[in-house]
Formats: sequence, C-alpha cells, structure tokens
Amino acid sequence: MCGVGVTQELQNSDVRDGKRVFLFLQGHPSFFARNVANRLEKDGHTALRINFCLGDRILWWGRKGFGFRLPFSAWEGYLRRFIAKHGVTDIIYYADRKPYHQIAAKVADELGIPTYAYEFGYLRPDWITLERGGMSAFSHFPIDPDEIRAIAQRCDEPDLQQKYPYTKPREIVFEVSYNLLSYFLWFLYPFYKADRYYNPLLEYISGIPGLFYEKRRNVAARRLVTKLGRERRPFFVFSLQLQSDYQLRSNAPFSHQKKAIESAMVSFARNTGKRTNLILKAHPLDNGWERWGSFIRKKAKELGVSDRVHFIVGGNLTFMLRHAKGCVMINSTVGLHSVRSGCPVKVLGHAIYDIKGLTHQGSLDSFWKEPQAPDPEFVKDFVKALAGTIQVKGNFFTAKGNKAAVPAFARNLVERNVNGLGAFAPVPPRLLTLRAYERPLYAQKPVAVEVDVEAVSDVDADVAPAFNPAVLSIR
Repeated sequence: MCGVGVTQELQNSDVRDGKRVFLFLQGHPSFFARNVANRLEKDGHTALRINFCLGDRILWWGRKGFGFRLPFSAWEGYLRRFIAKHGVTDIIYYADRKPYHQIAAKVADELGIPTYAYEFGYLRPDWITLERGGMSAFSHFPIDPDEIRAIAQRCDEPDLQQKYPYTKPREIVFEVSYNLLSYFLWFLYPFYKADRYYNPLLEYISGIPGLFYEKRRNVAARRLVTKLGRERRPFFVFSLQLQSDYQLRSNAPFSHQKKAIESAMVSFARNTGKRTNLILKAHPLDNGWERWGSFIRKKAKELGVSDRVHFIVGGNLTFMLRHAKGCVMINSTVGLHSVRSGCPVKVLGHAIYDIKGLTHQGSLDSFWKEPQAPDPEFVKDFVKALAGTIQVKGNFFTAKGNKAAVPAFARNLVERNVNGLGAFAPVPPRLLTLRAYERPLYAQKPVAVEVDVEAVSDVDADVAPAFNPAVLSIR
C-alpha cells in the first residue's frame, strides 16, 4: 500500500496518545453525523467536517465546518492538502459510491488512512451499517460460508427485537429539506456535484399524488395476495428499488431497472406454469416518475402473461414473503429480509448476502422451477456475524435511536472494531466478479482476473461493461 511514510507520521503525531482526527464528509440527511462527532470530541478526539452543499452545512449545525466550493476536478488535490494540514487519521462518509467519496477512498488508500462507510442497516429497520472500506460489491466482509460461521462463533447473540421505530414522514422531511435547500440555494456552493438521478424539485412534486392513495393501494395489495392464497395459486415477488439508488448503478449490470424487469418477466413467462403468478412491488418511497405499472402491463401483454403478472404499490412485504414461493431483486436489502423469513431469493446484481446457503446460486431460469431455500442455521450465523462486526443497533432519526447508536458507533470507530473478529478480507471478495453499468471512479486493485460476462449470469445485461478491477487505472 502506498503512503507508508505518511501513515507512520500520522501515527507518531496523532495516535501515540490515543487521540485521533476524524474527518466527516457527506453524511446521512439527519443530525446523526453531528451527534457522532460531538461524542468523539467528548471522548477527547478531534472531529472535522467538509461541507459540499447547504444541506451539509445545516445538518452540522452548531459545529465549525470547512466548505468545499471548487469544481469536482479540484477535489482530490484539496483533500490531500486538507489531510496533511490537519493530520487526519480516519475518514467517515455516508454511501461509499458518491463521487466525492470514491475519490476520498482512493486518496485514503494511498495514504494508509482507514475509511468508513455507513448506511441504513442490512438488518433493518433497527440497525445502521458501518463498514470499513466499502459496501456491497466493495465490501470487505467475507464471502466464504466457513469463514462466516467462524466469525459468528466469536460474536455475541444480537438483540433482534425492534426497539426504535420511526415513521416514513419523518424520513421524508429530512430527505426533502436537505435536497431542496441545496437545490434552491445552489449559488452558495456553485460547483457542487449532487449526482442525483432526478431533478429534486420534479422528483418530490411527482411523488405528492401517491401520498393520497397510500391506504387504498395497501388494501388492494393485500386483497391480491389473499386472493392468490385462497385460490392456491403460487406466486413470486420481484422487489423493485428506487431508480435513483446508487446500488443499481454501481452494483448491477443494468442501464435501467426496466432492463432487469424485462429480463425477469421473459424468464418467468418461459419457465413457469399457467397457475404461477409474479407480483412486482414498488419501493415504498418510489415517486411514480418511472411509471412502472404501465411498462409492466405492456410487457406482460407482449409475453401473454397479463393474467399472471401484477404490479402493486404498497402492501405488507412480510405478509407477502410468508406466502411467496420466492423473491427476486437486483440487490435490495429486502433480499436479506426474505432470507431471514425463509423465502428463497434470487439476486440479479451484487449484494453482500448473495452467498451459497443463503440465496439461489443457479440461473434465473432454474429459480422459477426449483428455488433453493436458505439454510436456516447458516442464516442465523450470517445475521450473527453481521450484527457483531458491521452493524450498530439504533437509527438515524429518533432520539432513542440516536441514544443507542451514537455511543456504539463512536466506540467502534475509536477502537477500530469495525469489520473486527476476522470480518475484513484484504481485497473485497465480491469485487472479483463485479459487473456494473457505471464504471467506478476508484476501486482497490486486486489480482488479475478476467470476467466472462456471459458466464456470470443468464440475465440480459444490456451489453453492460464487465468491470475488471485488475486493469482499472487508479492514478
């Protein structure tokens, strides 16, 4: 690894007395990062922040921050100078695939500085994910079942009881306020690269009508599932994601989610009997912009399966998974929820839980015919290993959720327990087979490997580029 001299210097000057300098980049749209910083400073460390937009600045309220107001091309040089000037020893950010964070990962890797990415928990709804290095295909969490079982043996039993609920409106208020303030007052940070999929104003306006139909849609979804159950008609669930989700662009081979939907529907029509149904369920926060229903109905008609393919908005996912024959998704955390429910899962992209013993490892065509059920004992070990190494109990939004999460989050950073107990592979094991439509700006360079696009999956990847990390230029 590059930058050993710099790392040693930082260790001598800043870590010798156990005190460190934590740099926060963009965080979750809540006050969670600020609260963690306050806790770190209470424990005697230094917490700094670089703000990229007005939303960042407001959510750092009451604390001094540094504003980055230069073009994106100047970010790498600025960060290198900032690290050298302030003696940064650790970098923390929300969502590892944001452009600023990918460049930060590159700089930190060369300087030997650990980076930590956090997100909504894999074990939702009561958990926060905190990983060292990266997430999903870029995660360092082991992929070998035996290694995971060994890690589980070293972990305590997790508290899986839900204790910190929060409402969807609370999440929406934080999200909308953060993005619209940054949108309307863009001139305060004129070069900010938001890298949003949609214009935020249009995105939120388009989602307003759906708020008035939520109850009606939930009732319709439950009636459909109840009807299929009463008629003893087996069904599969396809859990859709937000089209704006970074996971689709950085950890899946599709140019658009419609490509994945079309591939799944073609395979379903080709490999299932006349009584088997497919329910495609929209993400709870979907704004309706993509008009999934129209696309799905048109494609179902072309394939001659209109009476067996259904699109729903709303509905109780837990209830559906309890009765479904299997669940398909690109890489949503719904997959882990499904696995924990005992429902067979087929992943079309890259997900941390896509492991033998948890998900269907055969082709999509074979999934409809003989879906491989998760191994209950391995599911327990996997959950236990996750909870004990890269999950923090609590949430971003509520006082009780923060009270539980903030001290544990800060303690794991200070004690460098993240991905502990052997849960850190030197090279992200899922990176070796990554197929992503959006080329990463930076990825840790592993050993040479040739990726055969056709052999990886039977899903039409829309001629997606095969990402070979061995030949990626990181300079």
